[in-house]
Amino acid sequence: MIRTVRALPLLLLPALPLLLAGCGSEQAGADAGTPRASPSPATSAEIASRARPLAFDPALVYVIDPPGFTLAQQSVGVSDVGLSVAYTQLKTGAVINLRVEPGTMTDANCATQAAFSDHMTCVRDGNAWYYRTGGGEIEYVLAQKGHLVHVDAEQGKVTRAVLHKAAQSLRRPYKSELPVILPPARTATAPVQRGDLPANGDGAPNNEVGNGG
Repeated sequence: MIRTVRALPLLLLPALPLLLAGCGSEQAGADAGTPRASPSPATSAEIASRARPLAFDPALVYVIDPPGFTLAQQSVGVSDVGLSVAYTQLKTGAVINLRVEPGTMTDANCATQAAFSDHMTCVRDGNAWYYRTGGGEIEYVLAQKGHLVHVDAEQGKVTRAVLHKAAQSLRRPYKSELPVILPPARTATAPVQRGDLPANGDGAPNNEVGNGG
């Protein structure tokens, strides 16, 4: 079974397609043939400014563009384990999972670094490693500086070719995607003040009734 990342906490997010609908949109009154502007990549400083309030390593912030898939609502999790994001294909119900976590990998230890204990295949494929398990999961792993990127799915619902394209689409998020991938940290709210508590004494509620009560 595909391993998931424990989110601390699970972040409730809007749908990514709605957010990205405004990315690169044409200006009002522009001709239909006017090329759309490319989305602006987020800078390292912008990513860090949103990751630090969440106590999250900015180096682990990545997204992918699986063909025909969209980011699932309420799927993003950030924790001390790493980043986890799920992309779904509504028509088929297929899911591609992205996980970014600390770690290293080489050709020599790729078998021992697999996310699945029952792996059957561990082969180098370009700049990544490809896994296929006896349990029906397939996965690509890319090694970055000090961390690993896992892109996995259920075999039979997602082909190796599609999964490979998803892994190779790995990139840093656009500015417009930051509120989805790294939403603002929750702030503590002030306690609600009860009107029936006395200003002094042991703080017990005042349950006295007035005249005629």
